[in-house]
Amino acid sequence: VIFVLLCQWRTKGLENMFQHEELVGSSWIGAYSALCFSCGYFAYDQLDMLRYRLYSGWIPGILMHHLILLICFTLALYRNVTINYLILTLLCEMHSIFLHVRKLRRMAGFRDFNRKLVKLEWVLNWTTFVTARVICHILITYKLITDAHKFDKGIELPLALSGMAGMNVLNVSLGLDLFKAFARERNQQTHQD
Repeated sequence: VIFVLLCQWRTKGLENMFQHEELVGSSWIGAYSALCFSCGYFAYDQLDMLRYRLYSGWIPGILMHHLILLICFTLALYRNVTINYLILTLLCEMHSIFLHVRKLRRMAGFRDFNRKLVKLEWVLNWTTFVTARVICHILITYKLITDAHKFDKGIELPLALSGMAGMNVLNVSLGLDLFKAFARERNQQTHQD
C-alpha cells in the first residue's frame, strides 16, 4: 500500500491524488492487486479466527473489522470502483504491525514497562494508532462527505459511509482497549517496583 501511494505521489502529485475522479473511477498502479491480496488475507484470517476461536467477547472488534473490510473490498473489486479509496483505508494496517509486536513481546515474556524497547513499542503503537487509524479514517470520512454530491446514484456512497462509520466506531473501541492495556502494563510495573 505504501509503495502504491508513493508511486502515485511521484507520478500524479499530492494535489491530484485525492481528486474524486481519481479515488472513485480509476485504479492506481498496483492498487487492484494490493486490494485483491488484502481481501484474500482478511478472508483467511477471518476463517482462521472463527475456526480456532481466536477471539473474545460477544461482538469481537477484530471479526467486525474483517467483516466490514471483506464486504467493502469484495464489492469494490467486483464492480471495479472506489479501489483507491480502499487503498487509503488500508493505511490503518500500519498500526496492526505494532499490535502484533506488542502481542509477540508479551508472549516472549518482555513485560518490564521501564525497558526502553517496551517504551519505544508503546510510542510507535500510539503514534500509528493516532495517525494511521484515527486521523486517516477521519480524513477519508470527511472526503466522502464533502464529495457526496459527486457520487453517482448507487451503492458506492452509502456503502463507503457505512463502512467508514463502522471503522470509526471500531477505532474508538480499539483506542479504549489500547488505553486500558497501556494503563494495566504501567500499573503492573508500578506495583512490582
